[in-house]
Amino acid sequence: MTGDKAAQTAPVFTGRRWFFPSALIHELDPDAARSGRRPRRTARDWAVDFACFLLAVLVGLAGADTLRDSHDIPHALAVADQVLGALSCAAVWLRRRRPLALAVVMIPVSFVSETSGGVAIISLFTLAVHRPFRYVAWVGGVQTALVPLYFWWRPDPDLPYPAVLVLFVVLTAATVGWGMFVRSKRQLMLSLRDRARRAETEARLRAEQAQRLAREAIAREMHDVLAHRLTLLSVHAGALEFRPDAPRAEVARAAGVIRESAHEALQDLREIIGVLRAGDADDAGRPQPTLAALDPLVAESRQAGMEITLDQRVTDPAAVPASVGRTAYRIAQEGLTNARKHAPGTEVTVSVTGGPGEGLAVTVRNPAPQGDVPHVPGAGQGLIGLTERATLAGGALEHGPAPDGGFEVRARLPWG
Repeated sequence: MTGDKAAQTAPVFTGRRWFFPSALIHELDPDAARSGRRPRRTARDWAVDFACFLLAVLVGLAGADTLRDSHDIPHALAVADQVLGALSCAAVWLRRRRPLALAVVMIPVSFVSETSGGVAIISLFTLAVHRPFRYVAWVGGVQTALVPLYFWWRPDPDLPYPAVLVLFVVLTAATVGWGMFVRSKRQLMLSLRDRARRAETEARLRAEQAQRLAREAIAREMHDVLAHRLTLLSVHAGALEFRPDAPRAEVARAAGVIRESAHEALQDLREIIGVLRAGDADDAGRPQPTLAALDPLVAESRQAGMEITLDQRVTDPAAVPASVGRTAYRIAQEGLTNARKHAPGTEVTVSVTGGPGEGLAVTVRNPAPQGDVPHVPGAGQGLIGLTERATLAGGALEHGPAPDGGFEVRARLPWG
């Protein structure tokens, strides 16, 4: 997670920061956005602001020439007009920090001052770039509504009244459209940035989820494969511990089971570790058990001293799908392991019935044990894993105490 945080906090711009607007860098750069400070002007901002200031001054000078040529305007009013125009030109440098305030103030100022007309257009453009459309609509609508009154009060000496109205309405619409276009480009860049970040986050989450699922699958496989072997080791080692005076034949048989179970457990563990190292599929190594391996499993458990009754009535066992047969084998294996742990010495009944189209039913049942049962350590996750296996195979598994005090595991698997 440290590497992810470092990647997220790394500056976005490592090269030409001067080429981008400061507001865009402030949004794209995580460090700048978290600092809370106002974005500093870049070289591009200074160039654009100076161009806007120069344009406002040129429009103001043109308006001042018009005032000098007009003999109907008093000298004091012309001077006041030029003073307001100069102050408006100076206010252009505040357009990035206070776009809405500047645009609102310029509505009455531009109405009474002809030399501030350029600043009014620039402030409307800035408002369209930096603020949502509802603010632009209100300010632009008020300015457009005042245009007829303004030119009725101060008619243009060179253009007729309808033409100048159309000209200023078109100029206002073009200014708003240009500003909204610039704003949409910036929002598109921000949305692409957010989309890229979400894609990276989702890819990381998918990788973590795949890793977690792989670990869970390996854990289930290790439990299913090793629990059966290790339970044999635990039971027979405990029998030798509590019965040191047992007959030599029984001790030799228990020792043989321990040796064989330890060998098989090491072999299974070696194969699982090989899968982890090589990154192969879950079914790498030896073939996975199917329903045909149920008879050897029962024979192995009988050799270990268990009493098992196997009732296998399956129509065409060779046609059982591999995944269904493997799930049925694991259910029977876990049921025998639990019976050996918690009900030693009892007769276990394993029933497997079904056929194509009617499904496969697996039942493992044992009666209540006689007397106290030695404690055998276990994780208690076997039945949970079996339930998940049956669900993933499209079936269902139930387990719980039987009416006679025993325990029963029942599973229903699809076979279509």
